[in-house]
Amino acid sequence: MRIILALDQGTTSSRAMAFDERGQVVALAQREFAQHFPRPGWVEHDADDIWDTQLAVARECVQKLSLARSGQAQGAHQIVAIGIANQRETTVLWERATGRPVARAIVWQDRRTTARCEQLRSAGKAALIQRKTGLVLDAYFSATKLEWLLDQVPGARARAEAGELAFGTIDSWLIFKLTQGRVHATDPGNAARTLLMNIHTLDWDNELLALFHIPRAVLPRIVPSSSMLGEAAPQWLGAAIPIAGVAGDQQAATFGQACFAPGMAKNTYGTGCFMLMNTGTQAVASRNRLLTTVGWQGPAPGDARRTAYCLEGSVFMAGATVQWLRDGLQMIRTAPDIEALAASVPDTGDVYLVPAFAGLGAPDWDGRARGALVGLTRGTTRAHIARAALEAIALQSADLFGAMVRDAGMQLTELRVDGGASGNDLLMQMQADLLGVPVVRPQVTETTALGVAYLAGLATGVWCGGAEIAAQWAVDRRFEPRLAEPARRARVARWREAVERSRGWAKK
Repeated sequence: MRIILALDQGTTSSRAMAFDERGQVVALAQREFAQHFPRPGWVEHDADDIWDTQLAVARECVQKLSLARSGQAQGAHQIVAIGIANQRETTVLWERATGRPVARAIVWQDRRTTARCEQLRSAGKAALIQRKTGLVLDAYFSATKLEWLLDQVPGARARAEAGELAFGTIDSWLIFKLTQGRVHATDPGNAARTLLMNIHTLDWDNELLALFHIPRAVLPRIVPSSSMLGEAAPQWLGAAIPIAGVAGDQQAATFGQACFAPGMAKNTYGTGCFMLMNTGTQAVASRNRLLTTVGWQGPAPGDARRTAYCLEGSVFMAGATVQWLRDGLQMIRTAPDIEALAASVPDTGDVYLVPAFAGLGAPDWDGRARGALVGLTRGTTRAHIARAALEAIALQSADLFGAMVRDAGMQLTELRVDGGASGNDLLMQMQADLLGVPVVRPQVTETTALGVAYLAGLATGVWCGGAEIAAQWAVDRRFEPRLAEPARRARVARWREAVERSRGWAKK
């Protein structure tokens, strides 16, 4: 049996999953790693922690496969390729010679460069940036993070210009470590999240590099998402294994959901919440402050290097909101406890939670928004707040969905869902009610890992095309909308009132 090993490097944990030719999980391992918050609005990771935990879970998966092989013919499980999915935008800067980071990684949630983005916006650069990158000028993306590291780490800029340092999003960091420094690469989907790649040429843009003061020598090579990138060194996993698939986590999930046709969309409920709609081979410019981004570049019928574009909306706080209720307020003991608590009341009692703890993403894009809890009365209980937290996740996604439909000029007939919180039936029913379309959960919800497994498998001949992959996609449960349209509209309007109260709270 041919096996694909998927490395799914997320914001709070590193995971590894082994998939068979049917797209089924045959081994799984996961480890959390430390989160660092040195200042308000700052979020950092130790890149060595990411590498150590990711290698550990990969080795654990290989060990589990070896144990499963007992009693079977030798070689019954053969790992033919590795696929890498990664938290996007998170920025790592390291020494090429030693592979050592020069500072902690700046996480996608980090807001330290908000003032720099405002400076560029005041200088009239936002339109240029959006035209070339499809992105809104925001501290969320990698360019200002990298610029900050080059300016703030002693000697970093001179060393980068001399070619001594390497920049990458987490995919590039893991590829570099796995290949022992032989390969410094990324795919167009990850490169599209940096504010440095022109999404129309699929290459680093000289004008953008100059704007952000980024030397080209520090950048990785851009390669197709489904291609032979290099080999993991034998010392890591016991054999030299081709690295053949790479994609940012949300692009990977879209691929894993088999959203291959224009108009198909998915929402991933993780630390953040991310909705992507496939818009085909053409980049669709957003009129509603959504992002236009590269989905993937790889095998497709009739064109082995076709590029798929997507519209995207991002919610910064989804599962992280539940974590806050658990860790910050100690309102629940474990994250799954929120479903029963929220279901113990029929509604929120007109309580709304706006989880703008790290600002607001699309369609508001307000880096100075902060969290708000409104509508409290003496009758408000922790159950109402828990239900408001779940509803906030669904309402933020509904905001994005409405903008996406307006941009794409097409109606969505269903929304495919995945991520940890997609297992919360109450949340999924809320989502169907507040969107007004069915929400469909697949049997395999680990679609991020599955997506890069598919990309790696296509490059190595495990699967022959999108039709074969789409045929493996199967429904677990379908949630039909139950909320009448007038009630849905009223709920959304009330939510927008709450959002307005959260905007611009953080002072300059």
